[in-house]
Amino acid sequence: MELESSWLLHTLYAFCFILLLLLLLSPRLALFLYLLRLKLWCSCEICEAYLSLSWAKSFDNLCDWYAHLLKCSPTKTILIHALGNIITANPENIKYMLKTRFDNYPKGKPFSLILGDFLGRGIFNVDGDMWRFQKNMASLELDRSSIRSYAFEIVRCEIEKRLLPLLVSFSGKEDGVLDLQDIFRRFSFDSICQFSFGLDPECLQLSLPLSEFAVAFDLASRISAERAMAVSPLVWKVKRKLNIGSEKKMKEAIRIIDMLAQEVMRQKREMGLSTHKDLLSRFMRTVEDETYLRDIVISFLLAGRDTVASALTSFFWLLAKHPEIRSAIQAEADRVLGPSQEPKSFEQIEQLHYLQAAVYESMRLYPPIQFDSKFCQQDDVFPDGTFVKRGTRVTYHPYAMGRMEEIWGPDCLEFKPERWLRDGVFFSENHFKYPIFQGGFRVCLGKEMALMEIRSVCLSLLRRFHFKLVSPHHSTPRFSPGLTSTFRDGLLVWVREKR
Repeated sequence: MELESSWLLHTLYAFCFILLLLLLLSPRLALFLYLLRLKLWCSCEICEAYLSLSWAKSFDNLCDWYAHLLKCSPTKTILIHALGNIITANPENIKYMLKTRFDNYPKGKPFSLILGDFLGRGIFNVDGDMWRFQKNMASLELDRSSIRSYAFEIVRCEIEKRLLPLLVSFSGKEDGVLDLQDIFRRFSFDSICQFSFGLDPECLQLSLPLSEFAVAFDLASRISAERAMAVSPLVWKVKRKLNIGSEKKMKEAIRIIDMLAQEVMRQKREMGLSTHKDLLSRFMRTVEDETYLRDIVISFLLAGRDTVASALTSFFWLLAKHPEIRSAIQAEADRVLGPSQEPKSFEQIEQLHYLQAAVYESMRLYPPIQFDSKFCQQDDVFPDGTFVKRGTRVTYHPYAMGRMEEIWGPDCLEFKPERWLRDGVFFSENHFKYPIFQGGFRVCLGKEMALMEIRSVCLSLLRRFHFKLVSPHHSTPRFSPGLTSTFRDGLLVWVREKR
């Protein structure tokens, strides 16, 4: 009995020691030391590199290391044992996940739990009936031509009345360095709020500090991504339970986000719902659950703010390094629209085939969402022969796919819009070779709206301004953790108005 008590006491001490390590040290290092103590760790080269962070000696970004591993894999699929995560860049596997066996690869409860505090029951974090309801409701609105015209007018107005005057005010100043990533986030936040909620937050004014909400939103996105990358969910769950560290910051960020969502809904009710064109009014006429509406609001913001801003940031970084492509975009606009003429409708934007090709090519190399994960419900086998055990996290990796010679040819690392043109006309690849907008049943509903916004901004800015990178020597952007791709140091440029 005494021996058993002594064993239990030592076990309790050992558990406390492990828990302190998990809380006080970095999550990966803590778990590595824990596994080292038990001598139960995976000794494969990939897991050791992940746990020890030795991959960072050769790669600036985790996504670049994954891309390297996937390129070296004969099947373009790898397994990170320490994460219980299969990662694939094989188009056949992706088609199998997103279409052929769609029901066997839901977002899953583990992933829903990771993002639950932030996204709740929003469309990006649910399966089944809740997902279908939100998809069908949004589709009814987004497929209407009148809604597309409404979105076009919002974007044009935001460009002409705020974005262009702001850049003019910085033009030519020696100390006039702008962070385009910040500008694009403010722009897309204003636009999505007006389109989705019928409200104007007026963020695109640099005289105003970045809103408390925007800071909280970015923080919640980053911490949610860090949860997803943790070797064990125990790390963040313990922190959340004790309300310490990053989870304490997460709790405060969610409080601020909830306050904004509630204010949006309050203002909408005061303005009335029946006569407004925005998406939220339609949902509020149908849904009474306040928490559910909050989750829908946050999902709209994530879709409309972060992804568009990310795509624009990468695009302008590439254009700054490729003046010949900038010139080709402007030449096409002069030919199709007329010199110095702006597009006057959604349909006119569609006529700019080279611009469309350049946007697609930019997102091939730098997708706004670098990877996406599902969870396998029942044991399965991928088309490439990979066995997928029930409960395994399965991730497809668009960032790595854009760097595959087997998919895009020997010039896959080049920024080459011409690969999307046939006789000067844009053509798209299938969603499973180019899953930037997902594919199958979960294909992005706001795709056309996002493309319109990106092309409108690009065309207006390229025609009026020259942009020069403050730090042009970096061959690869360095990314911050987050649900969407974010340049770690922003996109700093000097801006000069064309005469």
